[in-house]
Amino acid sequence: MPKLRGEAFWRETLRSAHYVVAPMVDQSELAWRLLSRRHGAQLCYTPMLHAQVFLRDANYRRENLYGEACPEDRPLIVQFCANDPEVFVQAALLAQDYCDAIDLNLGCPQMIAKRGHYGAFLQEEWDLLQRMILLANEKLSVPITCKIRVFPDIDKTVKYAQMLEKAGCQLLTVHGRTKEQKGPLAGVASWEHIQAVRKAVNIPVFANGNIQCLSDVEECIRKTGVHGVMSAEGNLHNPALFEGRNPLVWEMAEEYLEIVRKYPCPLSYVRAHLFKLWHHTLQVHQHLREELAKVKTLEGIVDVNRELKLRCQEEIANQKEGEKPKEGLPFFHWICQPYIRPGPKERCRENGDSGTEKGVRGKRALEEEEDGNSELLSKNKQKKKLRNPNKSFDPSLKPKYAKCDQCGNPKGNKCVFNMCRGCCKKRAFKETADCPGHGLLFKTKYEKSLSWQHSQRGIQTPEIGQRGDAEVGETAELKEAGDS
Repeated sequence: MPKLRGEAFWRETLRSAHYVVAPMVDQSELAWRLLSRRHGAQLCYTPMLHAQVFLRDANYRRENLYGEACPEDRPLIVQFCANDPEVFVQAALLAQDYCDAIDLNLGCPQMIAKRGHYGAFLQEEWDLLQRMILLANEKLSVPITCKIRVFPDIDKTVKYAQMLEKAGCQLLTVHGRTKEQKGPLAGVASWEHIQAVRKAVNIPVFANGNIQCLSDVEECIRKTGVHGVMSAEGNLHNPALFEGRNPLVWEMAEEYLEIVRKYPCPLSYVRAHLFKLWHHTLQVHQHLREELAKVKTLEGIVDVNRELKLRCQEEIANQKEGEKPKEGLPFFHWICQPYIRPGPKERCRENGDSGTEKGVRGKRALEEEEDGNSELLSKNKQKKKLRNPNKSFDPSLKPKYAKCDQCGNPKGNKCVFNMCRGCCKKRAFKETADCPGHGLLFKTKYEKSLSWQHSQRGIQTPEIGQRGDAEVGETAELKEAGDS
């Protein structure tokens, strides 16, 4: 059967999908995809997979795709990050029998993508991208698709999309933000860019960005004319987004945990999903945040969800007539709803800063971190605080270390040379000296070696003497025999 292309591929293979769950690292695993499909999602992507690792590691293939094969999980698109045409195509050939299309990630803006040279950091390398897509389009039995971010300039974005289409891309997902727009600097996605791309290409286009509820989906399709709309964070906070419903957070958690029992995944994935799903409730019941962070088993997470349910039901029972949601939320915290990420100015105001300078995000004030408010600590520091509640992050309380005379690194407190271990080791070896402070005993070992050699010589001398005496005796006996 010939490979379907463009509109035919979208209509027949993807079943005219309008509601799409985005590829999310460690978050769009099989269990979450199945939950989302139960509640309106028509097409899902796998998490981003690393093409080179997928190609060389059979365990990676089994854990991320082969072991997750499920008839309910279709249509499905497998997404890869890659920067080498041959590696990308060879990985895709291993995956194509388990999906309906292969997607090339050209949208990841994170630092890991910059270091690995993939994602949005390939968007200026048009020759390389053309070669990757041309080869994939030629070799694969399933269509090749791409997910991109936009350039600030609309015309350049349109030319970029047209280049990908010409190379063989059969469906394009456009995230309406630049690669610099991420985290607190994300801002609003440009549907104007997406609309321009949709008008300029002849292949199906999906829009991504600014999707928090079903009305956003409908408005995006109406304004941009795209074939479908993709959601990431909106879906994580409310997996029933595409149904237009806002269910109770513990009901969604219960359903998800039941699916995880049937299709297991790492506990870290489950925990991350519930932190998103319970985001607003955990602002109220903060002790449950700590319990969720500490729990080590799936049954333990089920218990935390049960406790959260009881706490919320008590609040509902004690609710006064006419009471409205707090913190400006559209619904009460126990209902699935969007989380609006604060921008740089709001984040600075929250942290007591006067604002940003030249668009650079302001640093958190140290005094605020030290007042015990864990919400103002980074995630890593919050984890350290959970393990050790007495831990302080005030740099003025950190011990001051004397510097190595050689390189400026902290020196060993008991080093005889006043050096760090690396410099001390070099000097002690060169001078055949000892440094008990660093456990370096070059002199002692050398002296022991000499002593051993002397002892060996002492042992060998009598043996030589004994052998000589024996030879003398034998000679005398022979002489006597000859004389007789």
